[in-house]
Amino acid sequence: MQGRLGPDGPIVLVTIPCAALHVEAKRCGDGPLAFAQTPELLTFERARAFLDRIYGQEAHYRLHANMPLGGGAGASTAALLALARAAGGDEAKLIDACITTEGASDPLMLPHPDRVLWASREGRVVREMPSLPRAEVIGGFWGAPIATDPQDTDFPDISDLVDRMLPDFGLEELAEIASASAHRCTALRGPSDDPTETLALSLGALGW
Repeated sequence: MQGRLGPDGPIVLVTIPCAALHVEAKRCGDGPLAFAQTPELLTFERARAFLDRIYGQEAHYRLHANMPLGGGAGASTAALLALARAAGGDEAKLIDACITTEGASDPLMLPHPDRVLWASREGRVVREMPSLPRAEVIGGFWGAPIATDPQDTDFPDISDLVDRMLPDFGLEELAEIASASAHRCTALRGPSDDPTETLALSLGALGW
């Protein structure tokens, strides 16, 4: 779920961690900063600026991701966090360093990123959220990669959907909320030919 918290409020989201998708970073040797990565996730300049903010150690690193950059799955944030942990960076500085480096961030540095309403451009928890009901999620990537633009604030108001996420809500309610958010974002932002809703219906999914 993603949108504005009110017509003039922050851009917020609720995210679901996915154990099947990950970025791995490994320190391979000492020396000036250098890294190999597959696929390309970070520019040298961005990685250097990020490490400077968390006081991580310069060294040689190797990064590998099994998801594409710009696919909406948090690959860039995951890459920064993996690099920070391989470098021994200060965990307390991660939120500020991610926001300063990227301008927008997913809450992957938190112990329970699925239990917060996250202001992605500000790097702060807007409110604690109830635990999401257990679900089986089918997902994938479609279309060309689109990098997040931190200056893009053209999102629909989802205040009413956030208010529906009460402690005792169930899976069907979650599916309705997620689908309503997706409908609003697609209507406002496109793409008009997104096949996800049709695929979800054909598979008998509760929502999309």
